[in-house]
Amino acid sequence: MIRSLRARLTVWYVAFLSLLLLLFSMLLHHLVAQALERRLDESLSVEANTGAALLADEFQEMKGNASVAASEVLADLRLSGSTVAFTDGARVLGSSAPAAMDELTDIARRAQASGPGHNVVFEPGGGPNGAHAAVVRERLGGQEYVTIAMQPLDEIAADLALLRRVMLLALPLAIGLAAIGGYWLTRRNLLPLASMAQQARQITHSNLETRLDAGAAAEELATLSASFNELLSRLDQSFENMRRFVADASHELRTPIAIIRGEADVALANERSTAEYKEALTLVLDESRRLSRLVDDLLNLARADAGRVKLRVEEFYLNDLLAECCRAAHTLAGARGVTLECTPHDDLAFHGDEELVHRMVLNLVDNAIRYTPQGGHVTVSLDGRAGDVEIHVADTGTGIAADVAPHVFERFYRGDKARARQDGGFGLGLAIVKWIAELHCGSVDVASAPGAGSTFTVKLPRESV
Repeated sequence: MIRSLRARLTVWYVAFLSLLLLLFSMLLHHLVAQALERRLDESLSVEANTGAALLADEFQEMKGNASVAASEVLADLRLSGSTVAFTDGARVLGSSAPAAMDELTDIARRAQASGPGHNVVFEPGGGPNGAHAAVVRERLGGQEYVTIAMQPLDEIAADLALLRRVMLLALPLAIGLAAIGGYWLTRRNLLPLASMAQQARQITHSNLETRLDAGAAAEELATLSASFNELLSRLDQSFENMRRFVADASHELRTPIAIIRGEADVALANERSTAEYKEALTLVLDESRRLSRLVDDLLNLARADAGRVKLRVEEFYLNDLLAECCRAAHTLAGARGVTLECTPHDDLAFHGDEELVHRMVLNLVDNAIRYTPQGGHVTVSLDGRAGDVEIHVADTGTGIAADVAPHVFERFYRGDKARARQDGGFGLGLAIVKWIAELHCGSVDVASAPGAGSTFTVKLPRESV
């Protein structure tokens, strides 16, 4: 099997061109043969009609002597390779060249059998290539006479043989030149592809910002180059996100690990009281819990990126789920002096993954409580009047600046990093909220202003999955 694209295109091009040339040659041979035979038939018809007219004139002058009249006509005719003969059906009255009586009689008989008319064309079987004959019948002095103009097809056969020899010589030459030209044209048009391949081989993870330059390539190759550059852009963005994700994750993991290690070193350095050991173990336990939450979040996001999370779809009531989330968050809200209100709603059935939706709502409520100062208010409401289901979580907290709002759903992004670390956050909660909403074919957005609080809205289609 041919692996080279240049060779494959050239072979197909040459094969197609060869077929076209062969068909053209066959058609040309057929048309030339028909044209030569038609010209011969016209010439024979003219000679037969001329001979018949002259025979009638000489027959009158010779007082009905057909043999003498035929001889006189043959003496006056100027022929070009054809044979003219006159017969009365029983004998040959005269012939411009020796001709077999049987053949002439057969031609005359076939002419009589064809009925009245002139210019009857036959193809006798005599000769290696056959012959054509034109026959004219006329009645003179009560007797029917036949004028025959006949010529073998040897000259036409020779001309066609010459044409075939020319074709046999010209076709291989034309196909060979076409193969050379086709290969050259294919190679020239595929040069930009070779250049793009060379450029692609030089692109590694360290220079993904490089883009292919197709130059003045054809439209198809330019489209291929543009598509490959778009792929490189996506890969570059993915690698950048991965590098940032790893760096942020390493940074977040380092703090609790350092605290755990430091507390353990201090606790083991000297003999301490039971209360001091208990205090150190409590701190280690708190940091271990934070570390466990972070690892769980990272694992869930990694599974989401890998497409390994499968929804466990079931029917449940969103109003009950929101009430349960509010009950779970009341303790945190009370500890921070924040009022948490869950607006009641009629039963609203929904198909989705109840565990993931529960986590999404709880993350939103937890985020709102953490960023609402003491004495503030957090409201959780549900709107199912429209085609989509909307979950609203509003707070009277510090709000989000306009330049920060587009980034709050990014992983490890925190507008106030110092406060977030103090509150135990990692910057993954809202990223998980966005992932769960999109997993249910929904979306999440935020409306906020500094000092005016924030409202997070999750839109979910009722039949999302």
